[in-house]
Amino acid sequence: MYNNARGRFLGLLYVAPALLFVLLFTAYPFGQMIWVSFNSWSLITPPKFVGTANYTKAFADKQFWTSLQFTLKYTVLITPILMIGGYALALLVAANTPLRRFARAVIFIPVVIGLGASSLLWYWLFSTDYGLINKLLFDLGLLHKPVFWLGVNADISNWAIIVSVIWKVIGFGMLLFVAAIQGIPSEVTEAALVDGASPWQRMTRITLPLTLRTVLLVTLVSVIGSLLAFDQFYIMTAGQPQNLTATSVFYVYLNSFPYLKLGYGAALSLILAGIILLFTLLQLVLSRRSHA
Repeated sequence: MYNNARGRFLGLLYVAPALLFVLLFTAYPFGQMIWVSFNSWSLITPPKFVGTANYTKAFADKQFWTSLQFTLKYTVLITPILMIGGYALALLVAANTPLRRFARAVIFIPVVIGLGASSLLWYWLFSTDYGLINKLLFDLGLLHKPVFWLGVNADISNWAIIVSVIWKVIGFGMLLFVAAIQGIPSEVTEAALVDGASPWQRMTRITLPLTLRTVLLVTLVSVIGSLLAFDQFYIMTAGQPQNLTATSVFYVYLNSFPYLKLGYGAALSLILAGIILLFTLLQLVLSRRSHA
């Protein structure tokens, strides 16, 4: 009995720093945000309790739903590309040969570059006057006049940013997929080879089912990252044209800081957090089913 109590006490001591960190930097700020969402507060004037008025305003805010619709569109477009592209790259470089290890490192390098720095780089590359992308397309004979990639047409801007983000983050998913593929026992693959399974059969009937939980996890991480997209759109388009490329987080930022509507911004943040929670619960359900 004494040893059990002592073990539990030591276990609590070990997790105490993590619990303290979560309470100070997650639970307390989240509670404060909930409180702020029920108030009208501009930092200039004292908080004024308004109940659910901020939420009522949010559900009637056309621009917020336009921004959310654009964010969901961006998520739907980029997620399959990241998943399929990352998995295909993982299949190509999963074997531990020197050349493939070097290829993994090269593909992963953009991941360690800050998103802000990456966005500034691609903002320069997409520049109409001196960007290298227009120049390359001119040299290849694919363009006869400059293309305004950013801030003029919402769809072109969206695809330009998707290209920049794929370059930036596809290596992260690839690395997780490589780890999952390498975790498959070699005996399973060798048995499939002995049975005469083709590469396509091995991929669809062995590799993909055995790595499905990792696929679901990476999909969730990708979806959350896309729903929280801010830096790349803030730097590369600033929401233009006419806020048609303003993501949900960008719209939250505009209301919370330039417009100083902290209560309204907090309410918008909680609505977005609820949407992300739904995706997380869906991933948990799918993971349990795949495990069963």
